[in-house]
Amino acid sequence: AVIFSQWRLEPWYWAPFPEQYHHQALYFCDWTLRYTTSQILAVEHRTQYKASRAPRRPPGVRCYGPDDDDICLWEVDGESEPRYCQNLCLLAKLFLDHKTLSFDAEPFRFYCLTKKSVGDDGVEEHALMGYFSKEKVSALNYNLACILTLPQFQRQGVGTLMISLSYALSVREQKVGSPEKPLSDLGKLSYRAYWSYISLKLLEDYDGDLTLKELARTKGLCSEDVISTLEHLGLLREWRGQLVVRADRKDIAAKLAAIKRPPRLCDERFMCWTPPADDSD
Repeated sequence: AVIFSQWRLEPWYWAPFPEQYHHQALYFCDWTLRYTTSQILAVEHRTQYKASRAPRRPPGVRCYGPDDDDICLWEVDGESEPRYCQNLCLLAKLFLDHKTLSFDAEPFRFYCLTKKSVGDDGVEEHALMGYFSKEKVSALNYNLACILTLPQFQRQGVGTLMISLSYALSVREQKVGSPEKPLSDLGKLSYRAYWSYISLKLLEDYDGDLTLKELARTKGLCSEDVISTLEHLGLLREWRGQLVVRADRKDIAAKLAAIKRPPRLCDERFMCWTPPADDSD
């Protein structure tokens, strides 16, 4: 089992923890992600960390929030914080079947989603809800390599919120992005739901001034993902050898109304991120 303060999580898959940690409960620190098999040592570590007055959050730069739901996103550099990022990957492997674990965190940035609260001593704390990672330099313009919502926060729209944030970062970079392929079955469902909603919202407000590629770019989406989504929605037709969107506003409104649970999106008013200057174009 994995113990995060008040949560006890049963792993879904095996992860390559050192042998001395096999077949035992692991106590993770909420803020440093250091782990131990001893509850006594875990309590001591937590007490010492709180006494140190170190920030009770991921060791990175805030790039979003706190929003109206007290959600924040933190950018953690795999080169600057290798231990934290390696432990995050180990933790993720317990709940992701398809994840290929790499102990070389340096080429990646990790974006940790947290819920802000106030501790029993009145100090601000952040609980880790999930994360996504992305390569610092991607030749294929991938804006997301891996994504995980921790089990205790699933079915709350956290996955699509992180997808939304990954595209908000792409927009700030003045780039278009797409998730690393192939997607898992769950990843396909999440992305299809997100792309469908965003594509329909773009068409709902479309005034004819932009091309489909330019329209997609306003949300950081690559045109290929939008085209495949519109095809899935039955909104593409071939006309004079070209693919065109064919739908009136009533069709679009009906498809939007049919979405029972719209994806949870970030509020761009709370973005506070500037792209790192050391990334290659």
